[in-house]
Amino acid sequence: MSDTHAQTVAFVRDTMLPAAAPPIRESGAVRWLRENLFSGPVNSILTVLGLLILWFLVATFWDWFAHSVWNASSLTECREIISATWGPDARGACFAVIRERWNQYLFGFYPQHLYWRPTMTFGLLMVALAPVLFSASLTIRRVVLVITTLVTLWAMVVLGAPAGWLVFAAIVLAAGLILSERNIAWMLPFSIVYPLLGVWFLWGGTLWGPIFVLVGPALGWVAWRLLSRLSPLLATVAAIVVTLIFWLVLAGDAARDAEGLLSLSIESVRSDRFGGFLLSLTIGVAGIALSLPLGIVLALARQSDMFLIKSLSVVFIEFIRGVPLITLLFVASLLLNYFLPPGTTFDIILRVIIMVTLFAAAYMAEVIRGGLAALPKGQYEAADALGLDYWKAQRLIVLPQALKISIPGIVSTFIGMFKDTTLVTFVGLYDPLKSMSDAVRANVEWKGIYWEPFIFVGGIFFLICFGMSRYSMYLERRLQRDHR
Repeated sequence: MSDTHAQTVAFVRDTMLPAAAPPIRESGAVRWLRENLFSGPVNSILTVLGLLILWFLVATFWDWFAHSVWNASSLTECREIISATWGPDARGACFAVIRERWNQYLFGFYPQHLYWRPTMTFGLLMVALAPVLFSASLTIRRVVLVITTLVTLWAMVVLGAPAGWLVFAAIVLAAGLILSERNIAWMLPFSIVYPLLGVWFLWGGTLWGPIFVLVGPALGWVAWRLLSRLSPLLATVAAIVVTLIFWLVLAGDAARDAEGLLSLSIESVRSDRFGGFLLSLTIGVAGIALSLPLGIVLALARQSDMFLIKSLSVVFIEFIRGVPLITLLFVASLLLNYFLPPGTTFDIILRVIIMVTLFAAAYMAEVIRGGLAALPKGQYEAADALGLDYWKAQRLIVLPQALKISIPGIVSTFIGMFKDTTLVTFVGLYDPLKSMSDAVRANVEWKGIYWEPFIFVGGIFFLICFGMSRYSMYLERRLQRDHR
């Protein structure tokens, strides 16, 4: 114990001070400003600079936005309205071009009486994605599907969808909502067949084509079952060969014969009629869906101990990453036909999707390889200790952890690929940013319009990319297991 006593010190307080209110700077909004915006000299200077930049932007562009016109039939009429309302020297945005030409920015040159088909297609896309993206949260899944159902059906009614297709969409959307409440796994069969249905809805033609595309893997599975007892490798090769032979040799003739017996066709739409956000979403969704599994395969191949597999994957990844995407698009548009038999027709959008998928898959492979390299060696040793073979170890232990680590990089690659869909303007397709704006400006009524289309298109791109970014953050929080 201490030898110091109250008698040996100059002063010892024998009463408690009354409680005092905290200083103003330590509570409320003042405290938040002090901690977040003015916590030090550098932070204070940056805050003041940010406020000055914000003030400059508002002072420069506020009148242009405030005087905007949304109801006019031409750029000349817009300027007349602005001059009559705000004075001859006033300036203002003419967003009436969006009101007049919104259909071109959304659907391109797609037939106007068929606008309901892309609307229904992307509405059903949310039903197909629900068991994949929102399987863990019933509340989020319910909100997404309810909003999708209401918006899709309302838009189809406004766009003049036939009663039969309206009933079909209502049944599928309602079934998706009911199944999501009971057992989310029951929705997976629709998610599997949706890509073929989506292609049929967008391009039209006969339904027998997608049906016989499904027959190919079914025959391959039969071949695998018959030969799996003899040799798993031989069974796998046989399944692939049978599927490819059926697709390349028999599927087309079988679809035409079946169509002759029972017609299941809808009006066809050529690929050159696609444009705007319909084109960007079609390429983006297909590229995202195809590049992720291909990127996983390439990442595993680059990590392989087999020299040939590893060498081929390294050459592919480094070549694709070393070539600009625009070069690959030109190859898809111009040079690819030289390597095909005479008279062969290869859809331009399909060619672009293939090149975009290969380009994104090369970057995806490196992102996933980083996740694989971040795993401790003990995880691989644990899989070996459990007696798991290579594929079971990858599926059950390695890949789930690697993909969780790689989520930010994967979503970043998706966002970059979706924005890169605007580069298809250089191969003659009508992207929403440049080609479609040029097509709108080609009309004499809107000749001279410039910033308004870019702002509108940029805003939609931002909303889509921001949604992907927020979903990435949600997925990271849901899969976080480090400190639980």
